[in-house]
Amino acid sequence: MTQDLAASPSAGALTRYYFVRAAVAAAWVAAALTAGESHPAAAAVLLVLYPAWDALANARDAQANGGLPANPSQALNLAVSAVTAVAVLLALRSGMHAVLAVFGVWAVLAGLLQLATGLRRWRSYGAQWAMVLSGVQSALAGAFFLKQATGPATPSIATIAPYAAFGAFYFLVSAVWLAVRSRRA
Repeated sequence: MTQDLAASPSAGALTRYYFVRAAVAAAWVAAALTAGESHPAAAAVLLVLYPAWDALANARDAQANGGLPANPSQALNLAVSAVTAVAVLLALRSGMHAVLAVFGVWAVLAGLLQLATGLRRWRSYGAQWAMVLSGVQSALAGAFFLKQATGPATPSIATIAPYAAFGAFYFLVSAVWLAVRSRRA
């Protein structure tokens, strides 16, 4: 069953979705490490946009795969990411320690929800090991962010950029893996 679905049009859509997620995350990292590091206003916009984009991407993906009711982990991830975007906007007033704490909570929750989505999709599409691994890594990174948020060193957008870079990597691996499976099927 997995082999047939790996070659289906929905698997093709999932592959394209993963490629787009990888490209957007990579572009965000590049912007964060250039404009975000040198311009606080750009950093603020980027920090709000990252979870907002995640909310939009989860909504789009869920809609393409049966709608939000059929994808409860993504529906919840959409809500968590949307609330996080607003929380980051508010936390910016208190400083980067507060922003990093918000990102920490978000990374834990979003990681666990991504893990759930990856496990659910594994049955249908296979090739979800990178998404499962990404969910676990996100949750662990979130815990690390929470620890760093209480530390003396002042975090910056560069503190968060590696997290996004790993996300880009995992989405790229998943996209390539699904593309290869589809061509072989």
